[in-house]
Amino acid sequence: MIFINYKAYEEGSGARAIALTKSIEEVAHESQVKVIPVVQATDLKEITLSTTLEVWSQKIDSVEPGAHTGAVIAESVFEDGAAGTFLNHSEAKFTSFDDLAKASDRAKNVGLKTLIFAKDIEELKNVCSLSPTYVAYEPAELIGSTTTSVTQSQPEVISQAVEIARNAGLPLIVGAGIHELTDVKKSLELGAVGVAVATDIVKATNPKKELMDLVEGFK
Repeated sequence: MIFINYKAYEEGSGARAIALTKSIEEVAHESQVKVIPVVQATDLKEITLSTTLEVWSQKIDSVEPGAHTGAVIAESVFEDGAAGTFLNHSEAKFTSFDDLAKASDRAKNVGLKTLIFAKDIEELKNVCSLSPTYVAYEPAELIGSTTTSVTQSQPEVISQAVEIARNAGLPLIVGAGIHELTDVKKSLELGAVGVAVATDIVKATNPKKELMDLVEGFK
């Protein structure tokens, strides 16, 4: 499986996000690889109505409905069609483990799947205790890289992460710098169930062609 994080890129916002999703859907149907767009909360409803793919939110906050100006609440993204949400991405980290745990509980309570990110092995051990749907190992220093991936620079750490996740009964997703089919293939060989990507697809001149290359790594 491939999670594609649209972030707040222009290419992944508004009408361009809908067009990007259509291209992604074509690849998912042709390849039979599960691909999940992970989109801004403001685009969720429009995108979920335009695709048959499972769509996720990039984040939720830990708060319940109430006086929390600007907060992204679990109920809202679920109502807009999100099937799940990222939590603790390096660009949207929680300030405390307690807040992360609250957000995880909020997501589960409304029926959202969760993928919780960890920047290192120690954090991965902690987030596994929250029993998310998926855990992700994604070292922050490699995020956005178009030349060096986590599979190239840290294969031994991925193996450790896979073992920790397996011991917790959780599937592992690998992210950071994923940009070619060998990154996908290596991640799977090391025991991950999929990858998380962003820049390589969303900022590509031809996102469909780039994604077609990545799904080859599942063959």
